[in-house]
Amino acid sequence: MFASEDGLKGDPRLQAITEAIRVVPDFPKPGIMFQDITTLLLDPKAFKDTVDIFVDRYRDMDISVVAGVEARGFFFGPSIALAIGAKFVPLRKPRKLPGEKISEYYVLEYGTDVLEMHVGAVQPGERALVIDDLVATGGTLSAAIRLLERAGAEVVECACVVGVPEMIKGSCILNGKSLYILVEPRQ
Repeated sequence: MFASEDGLKGDPRLQAITEAIRVVPDFPKPGIMFQDITTLLLDPKAFKDTVDIFVDRYRDMDISVVAGVEARGFFFGPSIALAIGAKFVPLRKPRKLPGEKISEYYVLEYGTDVLEMHVGAVQPGERALVIDDLVATGGTLSAAIRLLERAGAEVVECACVVGVPEMIKGSCILNGKSLYILVEPRQ
């Protein structure tokens, strides 16, 4: 669900977050309107508001793991984890983690990719939140859910700053898990 449908309709923080995100036309390929959240990070108030909205939502959900999807999930995940008293677990691209890891392959529009996590980073029964900057088709988040569930975690929800409504086809459910999105993309 979008934050505006969950009690934050008209909240000026959502408009400020939207306005802080730069749109880069035709990147990385023609026809794509890239939602560049690095400009959100340059606006301390909008960045703090982004984290605060997520913290307010997850503070009382007994989440013990915040799993951030590489790389932009790393911008928001650690701050949320610290604020709610959870650990942060990075879900990385291949060959970025030393030591023993588990992997989950997933399909992209142009091929396949992999997410990896250290073995033992998540314990069976831990309640997890998955965080990323943007959801379009949901492929990466679905892989993150599968990876965490293979380790025995209970994925409570996935959260993203930006969600492309036409790509997720109006559904805010991925692999049976709720999807919480702060804002729609700018045009």
